[in-house]
Amino acid sequence: MDYLLTEEQQMIKETAREITEKKVIPMRAELDERNAFPTEILQDMAKADLFGIFVPEEYGGFGGGCLDIVLALEEMARGCVGVATSYAANALGIFPVLISGSKEQKEKYLPDIAQGKRWAAFGLTESNAGSDASGIQTTAVLDGDEWVLNGTKQWITNGGEAQVYTIIAMTDPSKGPRGATMFVVEDGDPGFSYGKKEDKMGIRASATRELIMQDCRIPKDRMIGRRGTGFITVMKTLDISRPGIASLGLGLGQAALDEAVTYAKQRVQFGKPIIAFQAMQHMLADMAIQVEAARALIYAAAKHIDNNPKNMSKASSMCKVFATDMAMKVTTDAVQVLGGYGYMKEYPVEKMMRDAKILQIYEGTNQIQRNVIGQELNKEYS
Repeated sequence: MDYLLTEEQQMIKETAREITEKKVIPMRAELDERNAFPTEILQDMAKADLFGIFVPEEYGGFGGGCLDIVLALEEMARGCVGVATSYAANALGIFPVLISGSKEQKEKYLPDIAQGKRWAAFGLTESNAGSDASGIQTTAVLDGDEWVLNGTKQWITNGGEAQVYTIIAMTDPSKGPRGATMFVVEDGDPGFSYGKKEDKMGIRASATRELIMQDCRIPKDRMIGRRGTGFITVMKTLDISRPGIASLGLGLGQAALDEAVTYAKQRVQFGKPIIAFQAMQHMLADMAIQVEAARALIYAAAKHIDNNPKNMSKASSMCKVFATDMAMKVTTDAVQVLGGYGYMKEYPVEKMMRDAKILQIYEGTNQIQRNVIGQELNKEYS
């Protein structure tokens, strides 16, 4: 369908698609098998100025909105969700600085991110703080001109690969969520280290590690925003980033549909291609309907967020839930269409199905997203 994209948005899609076809697809099976981080591919993306999409013009970027990021991620995810996640985590990691950072912090970090000279990551999740983001136990205590952080962040995308980390920690645990504050921690800071690289079911090209802070000392000016506003910054960050996760599901679903239709036209049984059978046509039709419906919802939600940045929680959660549930269903159906071949690593739909599952889990499980939607409906109808 024609979504009336601007010339610049078409260029973003074309650039991301070219890198996906030339760099990502030829390497995705090897990256998955080796559990290898796509350093060279991210460097190619930086050379193509894709890291500048989410950075304002005054800091060396293009000042793109939510829809621009969605368009790039959709194309990347058609090749490999693990690679696309590695790219997307940079936006997630730097959003707190964009949202609440000082001018000095933006000048220090954003130009390097826009050029791909440094990568970013977001440190929220802990062993006892996943869906309940307010349950964080990492602490930050002011000692003279330095903050001292103690705690461990778990399952952090780009952990050990990024150089800039935005971390939420409790500066006043007695205040609950209102006692949380955001900080920038940099690779090489004293007391800052990484856990082992996780061995995951899917998105294996994406690096996932613990961030360990043991009396980690950082300068006082690394605090993002005001003391006690960290939880608000986190919620705003996730509201902006969730359409990106939805777009990963969209690109993945489209890729699975493409593989399924191509196979169904080639596979001959009972003397004719299996796409000629009504049962197969109905399955493929349902897959196509779900993919296109997800695209319409995501694009609409992204445009809404770009135009209404103070009222985005419901739209953000809706598109994340719908598109990632779609990705799980469509990739599973793609494996079914390919039958025994679909279950083999030789064919990409096996990897697609493994990659799809995490999309329903990270950046807020789909069950939590339904809670958010329900709470927003309750407010609207009160």
